[in-house]
Amino acid sequence: MPSANALQAAALAAAMVLSTGTSAQNEAESSSVEAIAQEAYIYGLPMVMLYSIMYEYSIDENSGQFKAPFNTIANIARVYTPADTAIVTPNSDTPYSFIWMDLRAEPMVLCVPEIAPDRYYSVMLTSQYTFNFGYIGTRTTGNGAGCYGVAGPSWTGTMPAGIDTVFTSETDFVLATYRTQLFDPADIANVKAIQAKYSAQPLSVYLGSPRPKPTAAVNWPKIDKTTEKTDLLDYLAFLLKFAPTAGAAAVEVPLREQFELIGVRAGRPFPSTSLSQADRAAIADAAKPAEEQIKEKLKTIGTPAEGWLSITSGIGDRAVYDGDWTQRAAVATGGILANDPAEAVYAITRQDKDGQPLDGASADYTLTFPADALPPVKAFWSVTMYNGTTQLLVKNPINRYLINSGMLEELQKNADGSLTLYIQKDAPTEPERKANWLPAPNGPIYMVLRLYWPKETVLDGSWLPPGIQRAP
Repeated sequence: MPSANALQAAALAAAMVLSTGTSAQNEAESSSVEAIAQEAYIYGLPMVMLYSIMYEYSIDENSGQFKAPFNTIANIARVYTPADTAIVTPNSDTPYSFIWMDLRAEPMVLCVPEIAPDRYYSVMLTSQYTFNFGYIGTRTTGNGAGCYGVAGPSWTGTMPAGIDTVFTSETDFVLATYRTQLFDPADIANVKAIQAKYSAQPLSVYLGSPRPKPTAAVNWPKIDKTTEKTDLLDYLAFLLKFAPTAGAAAVEVPLREQFELIGVRAGRPFPSTSLSQADRAAIADAAKPAEEQIKEKLKTIGTPAEGWLSITSGIGDRAVYDGDWTQRAAVATGGILANDPAEAVYAITRQDKDGQPLDGASADYTLTFPADALPPVKAFWSVTMYNGTTQLLVKNPINRYLINSGMLEELQKNADGSLTLYIQKDAPTEPERKANWLPAPNGPIYMVLRLYWPKETVLDGSWLPPGIQRAP
């Protein structure tokens, strides 16, 4: 990521160029415009990715991924499959529930039922910045029944008695992602019963008082996987009007002033500033190096462990990211809507223990956990397979997208008590190996090891995952 001094210099040079509305006079000036555009791209990518999800889930009823309108919970009474394409690297462990909340008029009140103590669940609150700013659930609030307020940045009222905690978002729209543990396929009826008891109400409805004046309708711009990249700065300008620079977000004022120099202005179509052809070209040229920066960051966001990267820090709220927008973009690219490490640690890989790319078309692989070294968690763990190109779940003949700790009784242990998973595109011929088969794509592989509510030995790096080995 460019240094603060470099960006200040770039901003000054860009201001000199753009204030006259003329083309850049030399290569240095074009580089200044490109530097700001590169930072805007890195900064805006996660927000635009999240908007794409919001558009498919709660705005476009014909998206094929539509779940429910704003302020309405959508319960997905199944685990995710390859048919679910709006979110890259989704989990297939916990049936999801979602609610996109419009907090412009008033807060929302989320209530959860009492849940059996042996079942893990969580409700993750994510702002449009992609910051996780609050959690409800087993780890944070326990499994007892409760009601919680979620307020937007402009709300100044007080919550009534009976609201356990108030979470305040820096943005007007917020996503609550519910994850409810499923023990096995036969357990789905129990999960459905829990989901049916999740509730969400505007504060006025919860109180039985008059509703506030409705907020203005929004002209939501259409977005798809192509325009998400080609029109990223236009979407960013649109989204910034829902992310006021108040409170902790005031630290963004200098950054946004820089963005305005290249025409990225909150609530205004991009470009809001007159740009020459040279300036437009410099801005367009910024996308590729920005993407390369994000890719390089993604290689270093965790602790290396025999081909894996174990991510035990660097995901969370504004304080956690601390202005490292490349880190935030890398997290979104690796798996947007990832949990904080205290809630779930992710180990990710595209390579075997020898550093060679994982590819189901050219090799079979094994992953062996020693008898005394299964992933240490307070909830559960899973190993999930993805297409290495799309980062979506992989269609396969047995509809198995992962192997998790809930399946241990069905899996075959080795004579020494260790557990070997067989990672390959074709089913093993040996029955004992087929029980432990994790189907792979006929091509590049991306894998994620998830550890829900990890123990301290995971968080401090004492435990690291074993490497994936190419089968002889």
